[in-house]
Amino acid sequence: MTSTTARTPTDTAPELSEVELLIGGMTCAACAARVEKKLNRMDGVTATVNYATQKARVAFPAGTEVADLIATVVKTGYTAREPEPPRQEPPATAGEASGDPDPASLRRRLTVSALLAAPVVLLAMVPALQFDNWQWLSLTLAAPVVVWGGLPFHRAAWTNLRHGAATMDTLVSLGTLAAFGWSLWALFLGEAGMPGMRHGFDLTVSRTDGASTIYLEVAAGVTAFLLLGRFLEARSKRRAGAALRALMELGAKDVAVLRDGREVRIAVDRLAVGDRFVVRPGEKIATDGVVVEGSAAVDTSLLTGESAPVDVAPGDPVTGATVNAGGRLVVEATGVGADTRLARMAKLVEDAQSGKAEAQRLADRVSGIFVPAVLLIAAGTFGAWLGTTGDQTAAFTAAVAVLIIACPCALGLATPTALMVGTGRGAQLGILIKGPEVLESTRRVDTVVLDKTGTVTTGRMTLQEVYAAEGTDEKELLRLAGAVEDASEHPVGRAIAAGAAERVGPLPAAHDFANVPGRGVRARVEGHEVAVGRLAEHTGPLPPEVTRAKEEAEREGRTAVVVGWDGAVRGVVAVADAVKDTSAEAVRELRALGLTPVLLTGDNRAVADAVARAVGIDQVIAEVRPEDKVAAVRRLQDEGRTVAMVGDGVNDAAALAAADLGLAMGTGTDAAIEAGDLTLVRGDLRVAADAIRLARATLGTIKGNLVWAFGYNVAALPLAAAGLLSPMIAGAAMAFSSVFVVTNSLRLRAFH
Repeated sequence: MTSTTARTPTDTAPELSEVELLIGGMTCAACAARVEKKLNRMDGVTATVNYATQKARVAFPAGTEVADLIATVVKTGYTAREPEPPRQEPPATAGEASGDPDPASLRRRLTVSALLAAPVVLLAMVPALQFDNWQWLSLTLAAPVVVWGGLPFHRAAWTNLRHGAATMDTLVSLGTLAAFGWSLWALFLGEAGMPGMRHGFDLTVSRTDGASTIYLEVAAGVTAFLLLGRFLEARSKRRAGAALRALMELGAKDVAVLRDGREVRIAVDRLAVGDRFVVRPGEKIATDGVVVEGSAAVDTSLLTGESAPVDVAPGDPVTGATVNAGGRLVVEATGVGADTRLARMAKLVEDAQSGKAEAQRLADRVSGIFVPAVLLIAAGTFGAWLGTTGDQTAAFTAAVAVLIIACPCALGLATPTALMVGTGRGAQLGILIKGPEVLESTRRVDTVVLDKTGTVTTGRMTLQEVYAAEGTDEKELLRLAGAVEDASEHPVGRAIAAGAAERVGPLPAAHDFANVPGRGVRARVEGHEVAVGRLAEHTGPLPPEVTRAKEEAEREGRTAVVVGWDGAVRGVVAVADAVKDTSAEAVRELRALGLTPVLLTGDNRAVADAVARAVGIDQVIAEVRPEDKVAAVRRLQDEGRTVAMVGDGVNDAAALAAADLGLAMGTGTDAAIEAGDLTLVRGDLRVAADAIRLARATLGTIKGNLVWAFGYNVAALPLAAAGLLSPMIAGAAMAFSSVFVVTNSLRLRAFH
């Protein structure tokens, strides 16, 4: 799908078109760097390749065709294609679109490889377990691991080799195949295949031990460890499109459209602007439009996060994916497909997620230096030993030691093991962490933006206060008002009825019920003509104390409903979206972490200020539309703040994605949960503070692991090149580095 950027008369830049390509075959950050570099070498082309999403966003001048861009990617050794046109079905995830390995297939490959590699490693590392001809059993077990289990690495290494490039796959493939090939030579042509051979541990390279030493445990163990990292990576990639899919699944799938006065049910994607369609109570509004017949209360909470329903009548606009809470509506479509508000919000989420994370940029740079450097060191080691000693066995042994000790096993485990332990502990505490890239900003976060509805508050209208006029019994007021509202479908009425039943018990029956849209309800209850809402305000003059109570409730951000019967106003009941019991404590905990809380809501200023006062928040951003929430987050970021966002509604999804750290309430919508970086499963805002602490601890562990893994290579490579480490010791050191990383990660289990 291409889009053309118009050029103004004063613009001297060439006219550019933009296309998004789905890239297939990338297996590490170095691959993305190669594709990006090749595309940017084309005249006038500017490209950004995102390894996480497997996409390339390319701007290109007139005269360059999309086919040329695809051809360049193919020549680099990868696949490329344009995305499919928008359809009603949920969009494919990045992994599905690019043809990445299926996690189920990788899981089978990992399981088989791990089961076969475990005894090979044990036999090699524990001499007491070695029996006569144990080496042949090791070969039998290790061969399928190296050949079949390591096939993804070998295939990628071969592809890169054909195009004159080297990646992490190259190093993994070379190291494992060198270890395996040396073992085959030692077994079949050397002395390692003799019965009674035992595996010894030599600290340095020996010029006579090459033919009796095998490295099958290194070849099999490295392959199994790296498959674990590849499996975790592939599984996370398949979730890349989940936020967009959750957004699009909110919409209705079919609609009752009016044709010649009759209702005909059709698929939503067949709707056209100008079509009129029917929406019954409980149904989703199919697309954006204007009401032409009927009146109803529309529940917009799924899309806007607002707790109070919106009353609509002929001439009022409605939004697709909102729910008709009561009353039959006929709506004329004004926007369909990509022109709907829901589609625009989906685009906001996609745009917010399209940038590169700093960890990914770092991986690009490291991959571009580390792999070629190791290959040069190995080649140089072989040449140096051969030139100074003339001993091919010693030279090859030292070179293999370099390759083996540099195999990025610890690098591959540094992030996923810490993430696994951290997420496992987080799940016990009601916290879900999506991936390592989302942890980068946790140490720097200084501002936390809290969505009001469903996050700080319950998201449900509940009865808060009852004000009875002089001479009126409060319980009687609740009984009669609750009885009338019990027959109503309006969410405010349902809150009054539920609160009355809870406080005074069973409600009496109401007769001759009538609902006057926009004015309230009335009915006959126990011989009284009871009116609730604006209708009640005309049953008689409002007593001064009732007027004061009504005004006080509205100042507090509550919805005040007047109740009257038998020609007199009897009192006021107030309903509101109640503040969660734990929200104030949560705000205190967030402040203790050094964070400045900000309340963000689409509600009016009075409601927002009342909630902020209740929980101890000083800064309030109120009356913002869903699209403006992203802008509010951007403004805070422009002020130099590092922003965390906590929300639960679909309207929060784009803001969660745009924030430096997104925390989604697990009790909210799927779109918000998928767009967030951290999910608070329990729906308790106090968990937000725990989530940030756990995220920081996990990030610290990952960084510690990476420092160890890199430091280990920096220290061990010169020793291996100097012949001070035999390949066997190199394999043991490599295994120890992995054990160290895993053990360090396991410390996260003690997080409280």
